[in-house]
Amino acid sequence: MNTEENLNTEIQQDLFPWFETKIVSIGDVDYFMRMGGGRTAPPLLLLHGFPQTHAIWHHIAPELSKKYRVICLDLKGYGATSVSDGGDRSIGYSKRNMGKDCIEIMNSLGYDKFSVIGHDRGALIGYRLALDIPERITSLAILDNLPTFVLWEWIESDPAFIPHWRKMAQPSPLAEAYLTEENISIMVTGHNEDFAIDMFNPRAMAQYRASWINPAKVYAFAEDYRAGAGIDLEHDLEDFHHGKKITCPAIVIWGKDFLGSLGEDPLSVWKRTFIPGCIGKEVPGGHFVAEESPLEVLNALQGFLQQIK
Repeated sequence: MNTEENLNTEIQQDLFPWFETKIVSIGDVDYFMRMGGGRTAPPLLLLHGFPQTHAIWHHIAPELSKKYRVICLDLKGYGATSVSDGGDRSIGYSKRNMGKDCIEIMNSLGYDKFSVIGHDRGALIGYRLALDIPERITSLAILDNLPTFVLWEWIESDPAFIPHWRKMAQPSPLAEAYLTEENISIMVTGHNEDFAIDMFNPRAMAQYRASWINPAKVYAFAEDYRAGAGIDLEHDLEDFHHGKKITCPAIVIWGKDFLGSLGEDPLSVWKRTFIPGCIGKEVPGGHFVAEESPLEVLNALQGFLQQIK
């Protein structure tokens, strides 16, 4: 059993006490997930972001599982999910292809339609799913992120804005060399309200750090961001210029001290781009809203989900 699997077993016992563990193979990737709640309850697919794992949901998932079938997935190359080669232009880590894998996973579990709750990179996969395969998505919750093309517009106009996006999208091996444990730690502390690592649950943080020092996982992180700077950006711009919209019920939740501190509020950004009918909620804290403000996020999600028919 490898380090990630050992840590996942510990977190299963500690943070997800009544959730089951499952591995689903899609192509050459073995996806690790935890599932809880009634098997016939409405399904929710929870997708984490960089540089974390499904463990970000440990405050929220147990409560959601009281009314929903909750599936907490480790994304490709993250946590206990295996790494695959990204291929030409990192297309294997495009949000379109990662979304297709999510569809195959949900097919294997017997779910035709489902809701998606995504944070950070998981939010990018979520809205790509809602654009590409809308008939499968019941509702969408976006936690602390914006459309890829908007973020790159802002990066181009202000080099000081999230500079790590440029560095992490560099060709191999430059991005991988930048993604040291120290640099990832600096990014994480800079994105939360307390500017500290100790705001995270120690067991969850141990799992995150296990990936930060694993060269294969670091390669996957870089491929994720290389796709974000290339093929994902192209997909976004194509859909935006063609006026494509997300029509399922959607909520955007963001941290007051991260996206909430920018000049344009996140709800306005999503309304003018892909989701004109979305609602929004600002919560205290920084970027890691599910761990910094779990009660506020949970209340917002529960209020939103109970309105879904």
